[in-house]
Amino acid sequence: VRVFTPRRRDLLLSKMSREGLEIKVVDPPPQPPVSNVSAARSSPGGRQRASFAEFRPFKLWFPWLVPAIVAANIVLFAVSMFINDCPKNSQKCSARFLGRFAFQPMKENPLLGPSSSTLEKMGALEVTMVVDKHQVWRLFTCIWLHAGVFHVLANMLSLIFIGIRLEQEFGFVRIGLLYMISGFGGSLLSSLFNREGISVGASGALFGLLGAMLSELLTNWTIYANKFAALLTLIFIIAINLAVGILPHVDNFAHLGGFTSGFLLGFVFLIRPQYGYFNQRNNPRGYAAPSAKSKHKPYQYVLWITSLLLLIAGYTVGLIVLLRGTDLNKHCSWCHYLSCMPTSLWNCKSQNMYCKSSQIGKQMNLTCIANGRTEMYTLGNENQSQIQQMCSQLCS
Repeated sequence: VRVFTPRRRDLLLSKMSREGLEIKVVDPPPQPPVSNVSAARSSPGGRQRASFAEFRPFKLWFPWLVPAIVAANIVLFAVSMFINDCPKNSQKCSARFLGRFAFQPMKENPLLGPSSSTLEKMGALEVTMVVDKHQVWRLFTCIWLHAGVFHVLANMLSLIFIGIRLEQEFGFVRIGLLYMISGFGGSLLSSLFNREGISVGASGALFGLLGAMLSELLTNWTIYANKFAALLTLIFIIAINLAVGILPHVDNFAHLGGFTSGFLLGFVFLIRPQYGYFNQRNNPRGYAAPSAKSKHKPYQYVLWITSLLLLIAGYTVGLIVLLRGTDLNKHCSWCHYLSCMPTSLWNCKSQNMYCKSSQIGKQMNLTCIANGRTEMYTLGNENQSQIQQMCSQLCS
């Protein structure tokens, strides 16, 4: 908060209003008692009053990109349901759990979501496709697909709640880049650890926005009031959301990858100039500033360079490791607990379902290795993904 003389304040507010900047004038804080000598030097009324201008020299943007992303996700979900002929053809539709999914299809429900085979055709993340056929584009397309009605609604409501405020403050370019790059980072880490099944969902990108909010608070620390309360609240929200990722069928590696990417990107994209820098730029003509202010503080430059180097190095190494087909679970025996923590209520091993098959003509016999159940199927034009879906239903 700066103290201005009435004339300088009026000139400054007039200039900032013409430039479309947000201005907020507030009353001064209560002054401590003054001595009689000080009072004698003040105004005739015996009270010394000053005008304070608390201004926010950052343009507010109209948020259109986040609503567009929400609409695109809903449209793509509707398209996936239409391709499945849902709910008319219940054999092609499957229910899903909340979160970013790494799943094999579960019990059928014609009202809740498309099948894994349809999601695979539309660009779901499947590691074998990325490694063997070099379909790296799946790392981007999977963040636009969702596995069920509740899945898409939960993610889109979260995106509206988080993304619109960020877009208003930082603009569609920076938030759009942050959303896409964070989503890519979440998909990349997911593909390095989740080697079975497919993965879809925008929650990796959403966690990127949460991570960016945290780094934005840290790098712009000096311009915030109630810093520690805001920091503790944000950390609590992030911890709760990451804790949900230990449930079965939720791809917490995508959450962690998106959050880490967004946290680093926040230091790059969401850096704020100092208020003093804006003050000297908006000084009235003829006013000499007591000292020149740099645009950013030294620690902001250090965080900017360090984060950018870590992002480039991490993405480069991750892509090389992925395209070589390396399974990082073999090099980290405990990492799978980050995505699913086994308890008495669920078993993490149930995520991977395997069947033994034998075929005579168009008749195929499947036996679930986990529970020993056997069933005979008549084959049409089923692909490998649809056969895996039959296996998953048999083991459910």
